[in-house]
Amino acid sequence: MTGKQIYEAVATAFHAEGVRTLFSLTGDGNMHWEAALAALPGVRSYHVRHEHAACAMATAWARRTGDIGVASVTCGPGLTQIMTALATAAQARIPIVVFAGEDPINAPWYNQRIDQAPLVTATGALYVAARSAKLADHHVQEAFLLARSRRLPVVLGMPLDIQKLPAPDTGYVPSRDVMPRMGPRYPHPDQVAAAIARIAAARRVVVLGGRGAGPEAARAACIRLSELCGGALSDTLPMRGLFNDHPRYVGIAGGFAHEVTRTVYEQADLVVAVGTSLTRHTSDLNRLFTPDQVIQIDDDPPVIRHGQVPAGQHVVADAALALDAICDGLQGAADPRKVPDWDVAALARRVHCEPADTHPRPDPDSAVLDPRAVAATLSQHLPRNWMHVGSAGHCSYFATHLYGRGPGQFLTIREFGAIGNGLAYAIGQWATEPDRPVILTEGDGGFLMHVQELETIMRYRMKILVCIFNDGAFGSEIHKLRADGVSDHGAIFGHGDLAAIARGFGLEGHIVTDIAQIPRLVRDFDATDGPALWDIRVSDRIMAPSMRRQTQSGP
Repeated sequence: MTGKQIYEAVATAFHAEGVRTLFSLTGDGNMHWEAALAALPGVRSYHVRHEHAACAMATAWARRTGDIGVASVTCGPGLTQIMTALATAAQARIPIVVFAGEDPINAPWYNQRIDQAPLVTATGALYVAARSAKLADHHVQEAFLLARSRRLPVVLGMPLDIQKLPAPDTGYVPSRDVMPRMGPRYPHPDQVAAAIARIAAARRVVVLGGRGAGPEAARAACIRLSELCGGALSDTLPMRGLFNDHPRYVGIAGGFAHEVTRTVYEQADLVVAVGTSLTRHTSDLNRLFTPDQVIQIDDDPPVIRHGQVPAGQHVVADAALALDAICDGLQGAADPRKVPDWDVAALARRVHCEPADTHPRPDPDSAVLDPRAVAATLSQHLPRNWMHVGSAGHCSYFATHLYGRGPGQFLTIREFGAIGNGLAYAIGQWATEPDRPVILTEGDGGFLMHVQELETIMRYRMKILVCIFNDGAFGSEIHKLRADGVSDHGAIFGHGDLAAIARGFGLEGHIVTDIAQIPRLVRDFDATDGPALWDIRVSDRIMAPSMRRQTQSGP
């Protein structure tokens, strides 16, 4: 025996896995383990106000760092609170490990007893039941191996009474030490040759980069391909800004695309999709491009995605290796007469200097602000080295059009369509780089779902600026109800005073009713070391273009 209890040995195993950041809400089922882990060298444990928020923070931290995020909750009601966050992480394929208590295995009755595994697996996450004292280290290793290899959230459930047993001296081996060493996947020559032939024959090519195009070698190869074929560069929403400052960059694809970006895709006859799973969000339900227009380059392309085969042609390989081979072949067969008369650079300039949406405002005489103008002003005045977290909901379209930040400075997790994650994601993002300010753009409805985390932000003096696009309603719902001719009363709540709520938690809080306030407020926030919230009053009559298309009430 080690002289330790199992909860201490398990905490040491997490530390051996490299865990130095933890988001937790403590209860009977996890409090001893959390205290043991927090006491180990270099560990920063963030204590939050709701279990969902802890899991969502770990999810954002993992997406930002590329490593495994770690959260902890107690058993029973502590575990049931994280179902939405687990489902989101599972659909986004974000690896996290959640240490959760289980009810005592030897107790005939326990107030918080529930069968936890079916709940977890129903979300798409995985469950490891750590019910053997002898195999405690093995269970930890299994949880981290599953998270790393399957790219999924894993809940490690351990009964309270087992946690307090003496720990056997087994010697922990971290999951990284037993993972197989996977080298890059080289492309098949036949697939390369077929891609070269099709690209050479195309008139207008868009090179679309996803998360797999993020490594510098892949990004450089995407740029090389676009220059060889006179094509455009675009990216998916999670990788917004991947090709920042390149003259061929025409902005993000998908339902949130700029009007000019949509024109580019309408004109294109081929999309080379690099390292993206090609969801229906990316193609805007096949309105921007259809699967038969796509060559997909990915080392593990999905056979089916969102109910369809997403690409008509594939190069199954590491993105950089495949693109380099394709570019080498194109360079040897280049025919300058085939370069199309397509001024991509001019189109790209329009994306960055023209409004993303030019639909007329339906309430021009209203005293509240146009959310499109708010986004443009924020884009102009917020420093570009500050990190930006874009939440979900109707306001997310407008906030997407803040330019000049690369994917390392921007975080959005839209899978599962859940609102209410913004504050948690902002905290998770901030925890990756605590010396850097974070801007959160959020709607009033989503904000109020987990408003209690303002206390967490204030307690840790996190430099987070919360920008609420406050339309006094659930924006998506009111527009859908109105389009269907149904009363919107169930989704209208009024603007309230969110700034006063923020001040009640100790933050700086300001109501913004004039665009001209924003430059001064930016300077004031920059001069302080604490968080702030801006309650920005916006119109509930201005539909995002994606919503207009969905409701068929406009172009």
